[in-house]
Amino acid sequence: MHDVAETRDQAWERRTELPLFFASLFFLAGYAVRVLAGDTDRLLRDIASGVVFTTWLCFILDYAIRMVLSDLRPLRFIRRHWLDALVVLLPTLRPLRLVKVHDAVQAKMDRPRRGLYARVMTYTCMAVVLLGFSGALGVYEHEHRAPGSSIRTFWDSVWWMCETITTVGYGDVVPVTVPGRLIAIGLMAAGVALLGAVTGSFSSWLIQIFRREDEEGPPGK
Repeated sequence: MHDVAETRDQAWERRTELPLFFASLFFLAGYAVRVLAGDTDRLLRDIASGVVFTTWLCFILDYAIRMVLSDLRPLRFIRRHWLDALVVLLPTLRPLRLVKVHDAVQAKMDRPRRGLYARVMTYTCMAVVLLGFSGALGVYEHEHRAPGSSIRTFWDSVWWMCETITTVGYGDVVPVTVPGRLIAIGLMAAGVALLGAVTGSFSSWLIQIFRREDEEGPPGK
């Protein structure tokens, strides 16, 4: 049973979180088809562009409705929900909302909320896959026809994404366009943050286990 004190915008967000998550998957699929199809199939690209535009419109409409329901001034609402505003501007960043989506799925299936460490690992794995795929698509779109670019195929872009998000950076393939380098900055920041979250969570989990063993003491004591 949901809290009686739930506000109107919170109730709207709870009801639309899963539908918008599936809409974000349609957006990502449409974007992937539009980028990878190239000029070989004009009709397919037009259909994919229509899917991208429609889902993007859904995100904008959702944000506007939540702003109205919140009864907050627009600037204050944007400051409070800056991540949502960023997602509306760049829908490929919607994987950053996976924590809320995961909790919504657990609630729909009447399952208890997972522990902190399990949630961190689940979120990190899903975020790496979706952010990495989105970044690879974005870099390929802007780089594969750019003069002097070493990223010519989608596989080149995937390889570059793996190097970047893991902070390895061999330097064999690098973006040369401004959009490509901006995407690289975002992936590097995400890679450092996600790796830090995993390392910190794993270390905390080990410390908790060792502390529990120390408190229990040796057998028979």
